[in-house]
Amino acid sequence: MTLAAKTAPKSLGQDYLVTHTLTGEAVGRLADAMVAYGRETGKKDFDRDGESVRRAAAVFLIGLKEAKPLGLNCGACGFTRCEDAAPHAGPEFRGPQCFWRAMDMGIALGSAVKTAALFNVDNRVMYRAGVVARRLGLIDADVVLGVPLAATGKNIFFDRVPQKE
Repeated sequence: MTLAAKTAPKSLGQDYLVTHTLTGEAVGRLADAMVAYGRETGKKDFDRDGESVRRAAAVFLIGLKEAKPLGLNCGACGFTRCEDAAPHAGPEFRGPQCFWRAMDMGIALGSAVKTAALFNVDNRVMYRAGVVARRLGLIDADVVLGVPLAATGKNIFFDRVPQKE
């Protein structure tokens, strides 16, 4: 998955991606922290996704670190000029992110999950796992997504029952 992400095409051939794979105790630590974060913030479904992560064999993390804007002054990030997009810490991620760098991450992520699927590894892209992995310092990146991985009799990441509110 890392190889697929790293070799995916990127704008101007510039690579700002970082990846890391969690196994063993780190998966349980992430799951516990996801449930706790949901309770602390009152944000919905961190508990449900935390329990899905707990059942995973591994979690693939992918993020962008210090991604410089492409320089098109396209406005897709919300700023008229790239140089006006001053970095700042948001509640969960550091932003703003250049739309084209985010697209690079999306293409790389698609390549990574496709690779897992080719090997029949169940997976699901999770915003919530990325938020908490970043907060825990499990990956050094400005914006992160997590992909729990499992090989079971049914896909535990899609055939799930929501937690009661």
